[in-house]
Amino acid sequence: MADGAQTPIRQITKDEVYDAVAPTDFAALLDIDRHLNRSSAFDKIISATHDHFWDPLDKKYIDFDAEPWDLDTQDMMPDDMVPALATEYVSGHFADKPVERTRFKNEMMRWQLSAILHGEQGALNLSASLCHVLRDPGAQEYAANQCREEGRHVTAFAKYIKTRWGSPLPCGQVLADLLIEIVHAPEVYKKIVGMQMLVEGLAMGAFATFYQRSHDPLARKLMQLVMTDEAFHHKFGKIWADRTIPKLSAEEHEIVENWAAHCFQTLLFNLVAPHQMRDIYARFGLDPDKVMAAFQEIATDNERREQMKESTNIFRVLVKTLLNAGIITDRTRAFYAMYVDLDELKHEGDRMVGDDIAEDGIRYLQTINFGINTDSLSKVAAE
Repeated sequence: MADGAQTPIRQITKDEVYDAVAPTDFAALLDIDRHLNRSSAFDKIISATHDHFWDPLDKKYIDFDAEPWDLDTQDMMPDDMVPALATEYVSGHFADKPVERTRFKNEMMRWQLSAILHGEQGALNLSASLCHVLRDPGAQEYAANQCREEGRHVTAFAKYIKTRWGSPLPCGQVLADLLIEIVHAPEVYKKIVGMQMLVEGLAMGAFATFYQRSHDPLARKLMQLVMTDEAFHHKFGKIWADRTIPKLSAEEHEIVENWAAHCFQTLLFNLVAPHQMRDIYARFGLDPDKVMAAFQEIATDNERREQMKESTNIFRVLVKTLLNAGIITDRTRAFYAMYVDLDELKHEGDRMVGDDIAEDGIRYLQTINFGINTDSLSKVAAE
């Protein structure tokens, strides 16, 4: 490509709901005709917002001061949620150092929660970027609605981390690069597949895991509250897939499928890899290179397959998201089948991990918000 040349933007739009303009073309959004054709595709999930409203700064929803924690003596999560402890090098290092071992585990929790905080910041900025490009007023309102909800997630996770550790840790470079790529992508399909489906899907798996397995009751409560919102955010991507994937040409499907595989592979092989957290290992007297070498010995494809048998495994959730969306075809099926039984996923249906947790959370919020015990739960999150 000649110096100064630019690759033209390749929008893949099969439904007017996802029609987009350039982010600098605000004049196009002043077109009066677009206000006469507002889609109703997102009305249910917009209208259901009041059902799962919560405020991280209001103690009637969550009190960050109510559950003190001793980082030196209380483990926040079980050993198997800290992959490095499965290596002889790391486990042996802490064999006679119980306090240091607990501190190390809790610092890994801090790393994971910080990564979630950065992901929520990415989702906030991506939602705002969709407001700048989506022509349909209904889709634009939904993006603005999600932007508001992601804003409270950023506030909540920042407050939790500050309460427990004082400050978050920096974003790992691989995750940072992917978030930047998705947020700045001019193509709407990249934003929706990358964030609304994959990163949001990953988040639902992570939240469900922390909710079920974290030893910290405050973390569990926070996860459920966030999941009441995320269950709806995931639906925005599902609506896009239902309206777009069946209409793609073979060439367009390949473009979307390759992008999804790129995002998945980036996350699978790098998200929790030791080279993303070298500073933590060094602070605890561990050689990051030796940790990486030991980790590579145990992080085999067979081990990944075993881990992906768990319903809350974040990467299993990602594969299920892509499979249910119709994005995975015979072209990439073998790649995903290396790690998970696709036929088994297909038979599980559309219900996603975390849906039940989110629905219980909505019932809890309805009790607070409406002052009554209600058995009539909005079905939107499950549709």
